[in-house]
Amino acid sequence: MDQILGNISLLFEFPVVNMKIIVDGLMIGALFALAAYGLALVWGVMNVKNLAQGDFVMAGGYIAWWLEKQGLPALLGVPAAFIVLWGFGWVVYKLVISRVIERDLFTSLLATFGLAIMMAQILNLLFGSDTQSVQLEYDTLYFIDGFVDIPIAKLIGVLMAAVLATGVIIFMKVSRMGQAIRATSQDSRAARVLGIDTEKVYAFTFSLNSAICGAAGAIIVMVWVIQPFYGITYSIRAFVIVTAAGLGNLPGVIAAGLGIGVAEQYGAHIFGIGYQQAIAVLLLLLVLLVRLLQQRQMRQSLQ
Repeated sequence: MDQILGNISLLFEFPVVNMKIIVDGLMIGALFALAAYGLALVWGVMNVKNLAQGDFVMAGGYIAWWLEKQGLPALLGVPAAFIVLWGFGWVVYKLVISRVIERDLFTSLLATFGLAIMMAQILNLLFGSDTQSVQLEYDTLYFIDGFVDIPIAKLIGVLMAAVLATGVIIFMKVSRMGQAIRATSQDSRAARVLGIDTEKVYAFTFSLNSAICGAAGAIIVMVWVIQPFYGITYSIRAFVIVTAAGLGNLPGVIAAGLGIGVAEQYGAHIFGIGYQQAIAVLLLLLVLLVRLLQQRQMRQSLQ
């Protein structure tokens, strides 16, 4: 307890520590938001809660890590992971997801949970259980007399995430497929009546989600660490973000992603790095509780 109180007092005695925590939190939170946006697409369009979301992120990270070990430029791992995970997502959709779209919630959760376990075990068999990362040979920027540092590698990762997110937003607004995705998310039956091939839309949406996760993982391995069984933590974070922001609310997804990133950094500073992942679980429980109370108040107001 004394250690916790000491860490809290440090935030007030040295305000610059808050700046360091916030900067780090915003940078990692941007990557959380990127992975969560893919989940929001699948959830909103197909009504599938993908429990393997974080495992797609880990798969993308290992693709980038493996390519770097083969002597290829590390940044090449981002488009490579995007392309490979796109194809993998299409295969998963055809073999698994297409069979559970019209089924009940429990069936889709069970199917994607099994998929998550399988992917984690395959990654463990292929690459081992050690944590891995890609070390980029870039300098570090220092501010406020060196108290706040921003590794250029992290800055590049955030910029790449922003470029990818912007590209997806533009695609969803101006392309015919993007319009078909938005129409299907609003009313799939009406979309079919209007001649939209919803099966094609579903396959494209899940593949796009998989590709976004792959790119996010390729960026994460350059600024963080990956491990075959870390996928669940990213799945939980994605669920927290989407549940808090609501489906189809991209600004909310971004804000929630940045918020959970900052919250985790504060939690790690106050309670210790070992409690960082527990913060995400606690936030998920709090968000679910708030949503439950909101729904109860709504039902009471309608009576």
